[in-house]
Amino acid sequence: DTLSWRHRHSPRKASLLSVVAPGAGQIYNRKYWKAPIAWAGLGTCVYFIQENTREYRRYKDAYIAIVDGDPSTTDEFNGRFSASQVLRVTDTYRRWRDISYICLGAVYLLNVVDASVDAHFVRFDVSRDLSASLGPSLSTAAMGAPGISLSLALR
Repeated sequence: DTLSWRHRHSPRKASLLSVVAPGAGQIYNRKYWKAPIAWAGLGTCVYFIQENTREYRRYKDAYIAIVDGDPSTTDEFNGRFSASQVLRVTDTYRRWRDISYICLGAVYLLNVVDASVDAHFVRFDVSRDLSASLGPSLSTAAMGAPGISLSLALR
């Protein structure tokens, strides 16, 4: 008698797969719809890293051209902006680039955590045999205080 895939399923393997190839743990967990979300999140972060890095370098080069003291070098803005204005924009793009790297790490980590948590719930029973009831609390009523009890039961 072979074990079903749920009994052979390994949270460690799901986590390792997501570490090596983001989205692979979600596919291993048979949650195929989650893999494109992980890929889109990582792709978006990479896009913003590239864009912010490109703009950072652009403004950094302009700043260097403004403050280098050589009158033969000109910045791409032809002196329309002061060195302090260009430096502020440069610092903004650097900060946004750094935040984009942090977001990339967070999305990557969330991908691994999601695969691991989801793998732990593979054997969790989500059958329809759950019931809830709401009624008076007899233990508190016996002491002369009103109360309500909520009970959840698996059947």
